[in-house]
Amino acid sequence: MGDTGLCDRSATALAGMIARREVSSMEVVEACLARIAEVNPRINAVVRLADGALDAARRADEDLAGGTVRGPLHGVPFTIKDSLDTAGVITTAGTIGWANRVPDRDATVVARLRAAGGILLGKTNTPEFTWSDETDNDVYGRTSNPYDLDRTPGGSSGGPAAIVAAGVSPFDIGSDTGDSIRQPAHVCGIAGIKPTSGRVPRTGHWPGFTGLLESFTQLGPMARRVEDLVLLLPLIAGPDGVDPHVPPVPLRDPTDVAIGGLRVAMFTDNGIRTPTPETIRAVETAAGALEAAGATVEMRMPPDLGAAWDAWDGLIRADGWSWLRRLIAAAGTPGMGSYDTRGWLSDAAPLPGDALGALVERADEIRSRMLRWIQGTDLVVCPVMPQPAIRHGESTAAWFGDTYSDVHNLTGWPAAVVRGGTSPEGLPIGVQLVARPWREDVALAAARVVEAASGGWQRPTM
Repeated sequence: MGDTGLCDRSATALAGMIARREVSSMEVVEACLARIAEVNPRINAVVRLADGALDAARRADEDLAGGTVRGPLHGVPFTIKDSLDTAGVITTAGTIGWANRVPDRDATVVARLRAAGGILLGKTNTPEFTWSDETDNDVYGRTSNPYDLDRTPGGSSGGPAAIVAAGVSPFDIGSDTGDSIRQPAHVCGIAGIKPTSGRVPRTGHWPGFTGLLESFTQLGPMARRVEDLVLLLPLIAGPDGVDPHVPPVPLRDPTDVAIGGLRVAMFTDNGIRTPTPETIRAVETAAGALEAAGATVEMRMPPDLGAAWDAWDGLIRADGWSWLRRLIAAAGTPGMGSYDTRGWLSDAAPLPGDALGALVERADEIRSRMLRWIQGTDLVVCPVMPQPAIRHGESTAAWFGDTYSDVHNLTGWPAAVVRGGTSPEGLPIGVQLVARPWREDVALAAARVVEAASGGWQRPTM
């Protein structure tokens, strides 16, 4: 059995312990691998182990003994979502045609984590090409929520969220085209952030940085503690000379944010789907913690949330799902892959050119109105979803819950999630903290306050 106490530590804490030689990288990696063997058969979150993790840990310890430190993650293990390429390790993106595909190079974010001294433990599950609110595919099957095995860990970053929440991997990297970092973080009780659109390069991620929908997708860290999001985001952010949509905008330090000067808008019901009472209380409690820290809080809701969701949804399906069909066909997967049998993907006809043009114009008008509104606000505190984790197979019925989160794939604003409460069934409830473009520092500083007030992540009993 793995060293539970060691596995529960944050990446920040582990990095410090390894640097001070209070624990070796070998001990940490061994503990994480033992914990995977213990819990993964029940949740199916890690779908493939990486060869050489123990050898890498041994080298990290030898380097440290010789005075060489590779970076801020020296000797710290991590997992990575299977939609991100890993050199020498099978990467399937959840599609049958890629069941044995071995990339020859890392995705940019993976390469950056390794360069910072991180050690890859293995790959975590994702729905096929990341497109589902639940994590299930024809290659590896279904992932379960560690707080209730009958429930989903969300999607598409359900594998990362489940294994981090279970006290195994210190962190993972999720991708978010339609709440796919934030929803899993919420239902698994961990911390995560979808950065500003254009903050992190998507080179080596599937789907990638091309096409009509590229601005919707962002990569971001998922961890048990907000301090790890603060540690990790600077390591993966910034231009890589390949993704053409990543400008050189400096990241600001959350420790420089004065909570006492923040103007906070809070709402608990977007008028589309009313959250559970416990979700409302979690948002109110989070706003109260910020107010107690000196922020000015008022009940205000961004305009056009319903219209923003309609625009996001319309653009996603505007080409009749051709963007998804092309990915599946290029992988050599028959038909529509898992979507042939799971049945929730609608048969949408492509929009004619004039209708598509009008939709893009409408989306930009909505973005502009919302951007003008947030100039008078530093932070928005609201639900992530209207309910905690749903049972397996219920995502179609809960689809409109995404109206709290999908809208910020359209706006491109940064949004962090941290656990803020608990449902009557003992399920985690997250709170969403949305900041102005390029102000991840504000969202993360606020998330620290909420985490301190709520206690943040709590270990599942499994």
